[in-house]
Amino acid sequence: MLENQTAPRKEKPSIITLVIGLVVVATIGISLWALFKTPQNRSVRTVDIPIAMSPEEQAYAQSLRIENIALSRAENFIHQEVTILNADVINDGPRTLQTLTVTVEFFDDMHQVVLRETRGVLGTPAKALGTGQKRSFEISFDRVPSSWNRQAPDLKVSYLQFSPVK
Repeated sequence: MLENQTAPRKEKPSIITLVIGLVVVATIGISLWALFKTPQNRSVRTVDIPIAMSPEEQAYAQSLRIENIALSRAENFIHQEVTILNADVINDGPRTLQTLTVTVEFFDDMHQVVLRETRGVLGTPAKALGTGQKRSFEISFDRVPSSWNRQAPDLKVSYLQFSPVK
């Protein structure tokens, strides 16, 4: 009775099955790498602050005024809500500035910082801000935490650099 039955034959996986398996494993690996890698450039608009301002530059920061701060909300092209800050910087001092960055701090109801970002405000490439001049600037924030108290953020001069004297 059992003589006609043959042992089950082990079949080798086909090349197509192996290729599909490798593609699936590679896709999962690349997806995990992209998910967990640390971003090299968080944002194109974020500015690395140089070492520190000189005492002269720190004193000069008092000659700058940031006025007409206005906030608005808009939707970007991927349907995310973006917070837009518009303001003017006025150079009341006797020197021309080559570089100017400000630090923007958003707070929660307990006055704890929920977002801090530093951005350049003289354009890209930076256009010098002469004595007595006023320059409008705009900064967009696409990830303001929901815990933000909806009040105007604090803006502070975090770095400035004088234009070379000719």
